[in-house]
Amino acid sequence: MGLKGSAFLAIWHDIAAGQHEAYIEWHTREHMPERLSIPGFRTGKRLHAPQASRYVFGTIYAADNVEVFRSDAYLARLNNPTPWTAEVAPSFQNFLRVACDRVATAGTGDGGSMATIRFDFANAGSDAALRQAAQGLVEAVQALPGVACVHLGIARSEVSGVRTRETELRSAMAEKGFDVVLLIEGASRGGLEAALTEAKRLAASTGVLTAPVADVYETAFSITSEDMQAGEG
Repeated sequence: MGLKGSAFLAIWHDIAAGQHEAYIEWHTREHMPERLSIPGFRTGKRLHAPQASRYVFGTIYAADNVEVFRSDAYLARLNNPTPWTAEVAPSFQNFLRVACDRVATAGTGDGGSMATIRFDFANAGSDAALRQAAQGLVEAVQALPGVACVHLGIARSEVSGVRTRETELRSAMAEKGFDVVLLIEGASRGGLEAALTEAKRLAASTGVLTAPVADVYETAFSITSEDMQAGEG
Protein backbone atom coordinates (compact mmCIF):
# COMPACT_ATOMS: atom_id res chain seq x y z
CA MET A 1 0.00 0.00 0.00
CA GLY A 2 2.45 2.71 1.13
CA LEU A 3 1.78 6.44 0.99
CA LYS A 4 0.57 7.20 -2.51
CA GLY A 5 0.56 10.57 -4.24
CA SER A 6 2.76 13.61 -3.68
CA ALA A 7 1.26 15.04 -0.48
CA PHE A 8 -0.04 14.06 2.92
CA LEU A 9 -2.10 15.57 5.71
CA ALA A 10 -0.55 14.91 9.13
CA ILE A 11 -2.66 15.12 12.29
CA TRP A 12 -1.78 14.73 15.98
CA HIS A 13 -4.23 15.07 18.86
CA ASP A 14 -5.66 13.78 22.12
CA ILE A 15 -9.20 12.76 23.02
CA ALA A 16 -10.98 13.61 26.26
CA ALA A 17 -10.82 11.02 29.04
CA GLY A 18 -13.49 8.37 28.72
CA GLN A 19 -14.06 9.08 25.02
CA HIS A 20 -11.29 7.00 23.40
CA GLU A 21 -13.42 4.00 22.41
CA ALA A 22 -16.17 6.23 21.03
CA TYR A 23 -13.58 8.09 18.95
CA ILE A 24 -12.05 4.85 17.60
CA GLU A 25 -15.46 3.48 16.56
CA TRP A 26 -16.36 6.70 14.75
CA HIS A 27 -12.95 7.07 13.13
CA THR A 28 -12.92 3.46 11.87
CA ARG A 29 -16.53 3.05 10.80
CA GLU A 30 -17.38 6.48 9.42
CA HIS A 31 -14.67 9.12 9.35
CA MET A 32 -11.79 7.43 7.55
CA PRO A 33 -14.07 5.75 4.96
CA GLU A 34 -15.68 9.14 4.34
CA ARG A 35 -12.32 10.82 3.80
CA LEU A 36 -11.04 8.04 1.49
CA SER A 37 -14.16 8.47 -0.63
CA ILE A 38 -13.17 12.06 -1.47
CA PRO A 39 -11.50 12.40 -4.91
CA GLY A 40 -7.73 12.60 -4.59
CA PHE A 41 -7.45 10.91 -1.20
CA ARG A 42 -5.42 7.72 -1.59
CA THR A 43 -4.34 6.27 1.77
CA GLY A 44 -5.32 6.74 5.41
CA LYS A 45 -3.49 5.50 8.52
CA ARG A 46 -4.61 5.93 12.11
CA LEU A 47 -1.79 6.01 14.66
CA HIS A 48 -2.12 5.18 18.37
CA ALA A 49 0.23 5.54 21.35
CA PRO A 50 -1.95 4.66 24.38
CA GLN A 51 0.78 5.40 26.94
CA ALA A 52 1.82 8.78 25.52
CA SER A 53 1.42 11.83 27.73
CA ARG A 54 0.47 13.98 24.72
CA TYR A 55 -0.70 13.31 21.17
CA VAL A 56 -2.07 9.84 21.90
CA PHE A 57 -3.63 9.68 18.42
CA GLY A 58 -2.44 10.57 14.96
CA THR A 59 -3.68 10.25 11.39
CA ILE A 60 -1.88 10.41 8.06
CA TYR A 61 -3.90 10.94 4.88
CA ALA A 62 -1.95 10.67 1.61
CA ALA A 63 -3.30 12.37 -1.50
CA ASP A 64 -2.56 12.88 -5.18
CA ASN A 65 -1.30 16.42 -4.45
CA VAL A 66 -1.53 19.07 -1.76
CA GLU A 67 -4.41 20.89 -3.49
CA VAL A 68 -6.69 17.95 -2.60
CA PHE A 69 -6.62 19.27 0.98
CA ARG A 70 -8.40 22.47 -0.04
CA SER A 71 -10.44 21.07 -2.91
CA ASP A 72 -14.15 21.86 -3.23
CA ALA A 73 -15.04 18.22 -2.48
CA TYR A 74 -12.99 18.14 0.73
CA LEU A 75 -14.17 21.55 1.95
CA ALA A 76 -17.76 20.47 1.33
CA ARG A 77 -17.26 17.61 3.78
CA LEU A 78 -15.49 19.83 6.32
CA ASN A 79 -18.34 22.34 6.18
CA ASN A 80 -21.09 19.72 6.38
CA PRO A 81 -20.08 17.36 9.23
CA THR A 82 -22.23 14.31 9.86
CA PRO A 83 -24.22 14.03 13.09
CA TRP A 84 -21.70 11.47 14.38
CA THR A 85 -18.82 13.84 13.61
CA ALA A 86 -20.61 16.67 15.39
CA GLU A 87 -20.99 14.40 18.42
CA VAL A 88 -17.32 13.34 18.53
CA ALA A 89 -15.54 16.56 17.52
CA PRO A 90 -15.86 18.38 20.89
CA SER A 91 -13.80 15.59 22.53
CA PHE A 92 -10.68 16.52 20.51
CA GLN A 93 -7.81 18.11 22.45
CA ASN A 94 -4.33 19.42 21.51
CA PHE A 95 -5.21 19.25 17.81
CA LEU A 96 -2.41 19.81 15.27
CA ARG A 97 -3.21 19.39 11.57
CA VAL A 98 -0.86 20.36 8.73
CA ALA A 99 -0.84 19.60 5.00
CA CYS A 100 2.59 18.71 3.57
CA ASP A 101 4.23 18.32 0.19
CA ARG A 102 5.96 14.93 0.17
CA VAL A 103 9.34 15.80 -1.33
CA ALA A 104 11.29 12.56 -0.75
CA THR A 105 10.64 8.87 -0.04
CA ALA A 106 12.86 5.83 0.53
CA GLY A 107 11.77 2.22 1.00
CA THR A 108 8.51 0.48 0.19
CA GLY A 109 5.54 -1.07 1.92
CA ASP A 110 3.95 -0.33 5.28
CA GLY A 111 5.33 -0.69 8.77
CA GLY A 112 3.34 -1.80 11.78
CA SER A 113 4.71 1.24 13.64
CA MET A 114 5.44 4.83 12.68
CA ALA A 115 7.66 7.50 14.20
CA THR A 116 6.94 11.14 13.39
CA ILE A 117 9.68 13.75 13.88
CA ARG A 118 8.70 17.39 13.46
CA PHE A 119 11.37 20.04 12.76
CA ASP A 120 11.73 23.78 12.39
CA PHE A 121 13.83 25.33 9.64
CA ALA A 122 17.14 26.68 10.94
CA ASN A 123 16.91 29.84 8.83
CA ALA A 124 14.92 31.60 6.13
CA GLY A 125 16.76 29.93 3.26
CA SER A 126 16.30 26.39 4.49
CA ASP A 127 13.49 25.28 2.17
CA ALA A 128 15.56 25.19 -1.02
CA ALA A 129 18.55 23.65 0.74
CA LEU A 130 16.42 20.90 2.26
CA ARG A 131 14.86 20.02 -1.09
CA GLN A 132 18.37 19.40 -2.41
CA ALA A 133 19.32 17.26 0.60
CA ALA A 134 15.96 15.52 1.07
CA GLN A 135 16.50 12.32 -0.92
CA GLY A 136 19.90 11.67 0.61
CA LEU A 137 18.45 12.21 4.10
CA VAL A 138 15.54 9.78 3.71
CA GLU A 139 17.82 7.14 2.17
CA ALA A 140 20.23 7.45 5.10
CA VAL A 141 17.40 7.13 7.62
CA GLN A 142 15.87 4.21 5.73
CA ALA A 143 19.19 2.35 5.99
CA LEU A 144 19.05 2.38 9.80
CA PRO A 145 18.22 -0.92 11.56
CA GLY A 146 14.52 -1.23 12.28
CA VAL A 147 13.41 1.17 9.54
CA ALA A 148 11.37 0.04 6.52
CA CYS A 149 10.44 3.26 4.75
CA VAL A 150 10.75 7.02 5.23
CA HIS A 151 8.82 10.02 3.90
CA LEU A 152 9.79 13.68 4.22
CA GLY A 153 7.17 16.41 4.06
CA ILE A 154 7.44 20.19 3.96
CA ALA A 155 4.55 21.96 5.69
CA ARG A 156 1.98 23.87 3.64
CA SER A 157 0.05 25.47 6.49
CA GLU A 158 -1.72 27.90 4.16
CA VAL A 159 -3.50 24.89 2.65
CA SER A 160 -4.65 23.27 5.88
CA GLY A 161 -5.29 26.51 7.80
CA VAL A 162 -8.66 27.22 6.18
CA ARG A 163 -11.34 27.52 8.88
CA THR A 164 -14.42 25.31 8.42
CA ARG A 165 -17.47 24.12 10.32
CA GLU A 166 -15.45 21.19 11.68
CA THR A 167 -12.89 23.67 13.05
CA GLU A 168 -15.69 25.42 14.94
CA LEU A 169 -16.91 22.15 16.48
CA ARG A 170 -13.56 21.60 18.20
CA SER A 171 -12.47 23.68 21.18
CA ALA A 172 -10.09 26.52 20.39
CA MET A 173 -6.49 25.22 20.22
CA ALA A 174 -3.08 26.78 19.61
CA GLU A 175 -0.64 23.94 18.98
CA LYS A 176 2.87 24.79 17.82
CA GLY A 177 3.28 24.14 14.11
CA PHE A 178 6.38 22.94 12.26
CA ASP A 179 8.21 23.34 8.96
CA VAL A 180 9.20 19.75 8.15
CA VAL A 181 8.19 16.27 9.26
CA LEU A 182 9.82 12.87 8.81
CA LEU A 183 7.48 9.87 8.79
CA ILE A 184 9.52 6.77 9.60
CA GLU A 185 7.88 3.33 9.35
CA GLY A 186 9.20 0.07 10.73
CA ALA A 187 8.23 -3.38 11.94
CA SER A 188 8.14 -2.52 15.64
CA ARG A 189 7.84 0.39 18.02
CA GLY A 190 11.03 -0.70 19.78
CA GLY A 191 12.98 -0.75 16.54
CA LEU A 192 11.89 2.77 15.67
CA GLU A 193 12.61 4.10 19.14
CA ALA A 194 16.14 2.70 18.84
CA ALA A 195 16.59 4.48 15.50
CA LEU A 196 15.40 7.91 16.65
CA THR A 197 18.68 9.28 17.99
CA GLU A 198 20.55 8.55 14.76
CA ALA A 199 17.63 9.77 12.63
CA LYS A 200 17.71 13.11 14.47
CA ARG A 201 21.49 13.32 14.04
CA LEU A 202 21.19 12.69 10.30
CA ALA A 203 18.52 15.38 10.04
CA ALA A 204 20.67 17.86 11.97
CA SER A 205 23.62 17.09 9.67
CA THR A 206 21.75 18.74 6.78
CA GLY A 207 22.40 22.04 8.53
CA VAL A 208 18.85 23.25 7.88
CA LEU A 209 16.69 21.34 10.41
CA THR A 210 16.44 22.05 14.13
CA ALA A 211 14.25 21.52 17.23
CA PRO A 212 13.17 17.88 16.59
CA VAL A 213 10.01 16.64 18.33
CA ALA A 214 9.45 12.87 18.05
CA ASP A 215 6.45 10.63 18.71
CA VAL A 216 6.24 6.86 18.10
CA TYR A 217 2.98 5.06 17.32
CA GLU A 218 1.49 1.75 16.41
CA THR A 219 -0.41 1.79 13.12
CA ALA A 220 -3.88 0.95 14.40
CA PHE A 221 -5.93 1.05 11.18
CA SER A 222 -5.29 1.62 7.47
CA ILE A 223 -7.62 2.15 4.51
CA THR A 224 -7.20 3.07 0.83
CA SER A 225 -9.30 4.64 -1.90
CA GLU A 226 -9.26 1.22 -3.59
CA ASP A 227 -10.93 -0.25 -0.51
CA MET A 228 -13.75 2.25 -0.86
CA GLN A 229 -14.15 1.61 -4.58
CA ALA A 230 -14.31 -2.15 -3.96
CA GLY A 231 -17.03 -1.59 -1.39
CA GLU A 232 -19.10 0.23 -3.98
CA GLY A 233 -18.85 -2.62 -6.49
